[in-house]
Amino acid sequence: MSHNTFGHLFRFTTWGESHGPALGCVVDGCPAGIALTEADIQPFMDKRKPGQSRHVTQRREDDVVRILSGVFEDERTNGQVTTGAPISLMIENIDQRSKDYSDIRDTWRPGHADYTYDAKYGVRDYRGGGRSSARETAARVAAGAVARKVLGDSVTIRAALVQIGPRKIDRARWDWAQVDRNDFFCPDAETAEAWAMDMDAVRKAGSSVGALVECVVSGVPAGWGAPVYGKLDADLASAMMSINAAKAVEIGTGLDAAMLRGEDAADEMYLDAGKPAFRSNHNGGVLGGISTGQDLVVRVAIKPTSSIRIERETLTKDLTETTVSTKGRHDPCVGIRAVPVAEAMAALVLADHKLRAGAARL
Repeated sequence: MSHNTFGHLFRFTTWGESHGPALGCVVDGCPAGIALTEADIQPFMDKRKPGQSRHVTQRREDDVVRILSGVFEDERTNGQVTTGAPISLMIENIDQRSKDYSDIRDTWRPGHADYTYDAKYGVRDYRGGGRSSARETAARVAAGAVARKVLGDSVTIRAALVQIGPRKIDRARWDWAQVDRNDFFCPDAETAEAWAMDMDAVRKAGSSVGALVECVVSGVPAGWGAPVYGKLDADLASAMMSINAAKAVEIGTGLDAAMLRGEDAADEMYLDAGKPAFRSNHNGGVLGGISTGQDLVVRVAIKPTSSIRIERETLTKDLTETTVSTKGRHDPCVGIRAVPVAEAMAALVLADHKLRAGAARL
């Protein structure tokens, strides 16, 4: 199985399966001398881990990260810093229930990667989906925490859930402070309350629902990214599309740009205290593949979780027509826990582009 690595100068490789003994990643290309401890990584893991509300999977994982390599004591500060060597991170799986999947070992679940894995590899790990499971994103979040250390405090990455099913937030009530005060990473407290009722109905029906995550990055200077095939927005889109269940990505105005006229879509410029500034941000902080210095705005649409209790028509590996109902513990809206994953993927892309921007000036 190839393509388990993402990035260029700053890159990471994930390993492990949903029901294996552990999973993790190796981060390569991190500069030496950056303060890094397990305590720097854990808060982001805690934000993503399952079982934190009735609206997500009830699988119980502590998601405690261990740093196995790539750090050492700094005699100057008595702290732990990166050495420039590959950083290996490991997260143990402690609450697998593989028996929940014994009934579907030879059945392809509609909407899952079961059929495509069999078609490509001739073998698949049916226990929770193996490598195709969203459990793999725990390793991405760990790697993303390292990327944030590379970016430093000048770059702020925040994501929020702005839509579940047909119900959207009211942007007039957007308050970043609300994101960590509800179960949905929602910036609109009133909509979060409505979502709770919506999700109760979805869960009781044995179904699932899709969602829209919006990620906003502040503090990226003008000049990151490259034209043609190294575009910053292209790399962000690729990163977001690699998230499990992602089906669409928008940058800035996104699909709504198709409805605009040229004079409306152009982000007019003016001089603000002697520096270039923009009157709008339809382009989401990127022009010609290169950052403008404005906020980067990325949205990713997450499809409904395919593991549902409602019976669906399908096939077995021997091509027998049948129906399937998925048992076990699953997210009725996987988009909720995709919020910290989107932040991590943004951080990983930006850390890479920061190093690439520096290399371009050497």
